[in-house]
Amino acid sequence: MKDRFVSDLEPNQNITTTFLVKDKEVRTAKNGNAYLSLTLGDKSGRLDAKMWDNVAEVEPTFDRDDFVKVKGQVRLFNNKQQLTIHRMRRCRESEVDLGDYLPKTTRDVEQMFGDLLALVSRIGDPHLKKLLENLLNDSEFAAKFKQAPAAKSLHHAWLGGLLEHTLSLCRLCQALAQHYPELDPDLLLTGAVLHDIGKTEELSYSRSFAYTTEGQLLGHMILELDLINRKMAEIEDFPPRLKTLVQHLIISHHGEYEFGSPKLPMFPESLVLHYLDNLDSKLASMLDLIAGDTSTDPEWTAYNRMFERPLFKGSKIK
Repeated sequence: MKDRFVSDLEPNQNITTTFLVKDKEVRTAKNGNAYLSLTLGDKSGRLDAKMWDNVAEVEPTFDRDDFVKVKGQVRLFNNKQQLTIHRMRRCRESEVDLGDYLPKTTRDVEQMFGDLLALVSRIGDPHLKKLLENLLNDSEFAAKFKQAPAAKSLHHAWLGGLLEHTLSLCRLCQALAQHYPELDPDLLLTGAVLHDIGKTEELSYSRSFAYTTEGQLLGHMILELDLINRKMAEIEDFPPRLKTLVQHLIISHHGEYEFGSPKLPMFPESLVLHYLDNLDSKLASMLDLIAGDTSTDPEWTAYNRMFERPLFKGSKIK
């Protein structure tokens, strides 16, 4: 069992513990010497790390997605914690507990899945209800859906994150459909359930979060369209127009061409799905970044590349 996590670390602390190598790069210092630039991690977070000595001997002995035992000192660099590594070796898998290294939802996965099934059971349109029930009752798909992250790093990037994001989005869609009676709640909820299901195949998440070959070549929208089309084909007399509307929800939910959306939202439910998906993912990212910030500033996080700005941590009125 791992005895010290990223979230436990403090500046000027000497540590000896194990991590999962998230990223690895050999760089050249100003003096011309090579050094190792690493991102190490466990289930509590990530840590920037540098190794300046014995690089030629150590570098070939491990790679990304390996477990390593390190001895070093935690320092502050540009207001963020950084580990200077003095010694390091690759670990055998028998030395570690995999559950210590990948972030995982804090919520009950089976409860969330049951809540999602309950929402689907109240759908009035028989074809949409059958489509979603056929999908969620597929044991092979359900097992992946409960385990998958919603993204590699940007939002809900933890085991169970895809289910957590999907359920959150469904509840947002449900609330907005009550506010705007012009919307079709069954169609909107269907889009929320289906919009990211291709990530069960786009991402790998057994050791680290990365893209599969199919994910790199096709992306989650193509993968989920293929799955949805197969599930629709199993339903007798699935309406062609309804099929087209569901497909449009999938291919337009990123909302902008530059964000990988083949089509822009062209009817109200697709517009709502895009903005609520964007809201849920961005807010989850911001809350996660603020909660995990390790800078010493009590009010501001370090500069964040995703949001292209530091984030204010003191917005709650005391």
